[in-house]
Amino acid sequence: MKKIGLALGGGGAKGFAHIPILEVFDELGIKPHCITGTSIGGILGALYAANHSALDIAEMINDLLVKPQKSSLKDFFRNKDLFKFLQLMDPQLSLKPKGLLKGDKLLGFLYEQLEIDSFEKLSIPLKVVATDFWRKEQVVIDKGELLTALRATMAIPYVFTPVIIDDRVLVDGGLVNIVPHDLLDTDCDIRIAVDIMGNSTVSKTKIPSPLDAMFNTVDVLQDALATEKRANHPVDIYLQPPITDIQMIDFHKAELIYKQALLAKDDFKRQLEKMLEEKSGDRHWFRRKR
Repeated sequence: MKKIGLALGGGGAKGFAHIPILEVFDELGIKPHCITGTSIGGILGALYAANHSALDIAEMINDLLVKPQKSSLKDFFRNKDLFKFLQLMDPQLSLKPKGLLKGDKLLGFLYEQLEIDSFEKLSIPLKVVATDFWRKEQVVIDKGELLTALRATMAIPYVFTPVIIDDRVLVDGGLVNIVPHDLLDTDCDIRIAVDIMGNSTVSKTKIPSPLDAMFNTVDVLQDALATEKRANHPVDIYLQPPITDIQMIDFHKAELIYKQALLAKDDFKRQLEKMLEEKSGDRHWFRRKR
């Protein structure tokens, strides 16, 4: 059996774009040999590594997100019943907060879904990336407490409270490695990376607004890092689902993000089937489950 390594990139709400990619594995009846993930990629990677199918993950998200009548953020928040996800937000109530949100309620929800508390209990080996804020370096976590690691990989600075592990102050892994395909096991026969940073249709001559500057400055840095890493650590399949005009906080656009990413699914499936056929010469081992 050929070993497939899967790297799931970070991107906040754009993480919904990973679901059609995971659907391909389910439809082919195969599983990755290992998974690496950053931020939302680490969270979805953990759910998948805990034997949740792409459909299971989609249903979990659907339970939290109720589609708004309109796609504007203003209309979305006007409807008090729309965003059940807000019930998982726990503000940091302090005169000197270490972050806007503690993240405990969100992690509690994840634990209910995972029913697993350590990396060692996962069905698929997983590595998640965090950033040591003060040492300005990558921290790879692949053992021990799973929920603590997931909280660290998603800890966007000042949005979520940082996590302290082994005297390190850890924040979102996207600051150092947004698509961690370089961390896939070296014995993988097929290496797949999923980059969900997306693109924008905004005029390239437009002067950035304060909001544009706040969100897109980090995107510029992350894209540069990802491009350099891709050049130095090539993979067999590098996927960039056509995510367009989506910000990392656009959780209310879950259905739109999924539909945009769906456009990449069939081509990815063909690529993977062809590669499996070429690499194995014998497809019996990956026949689809009925």
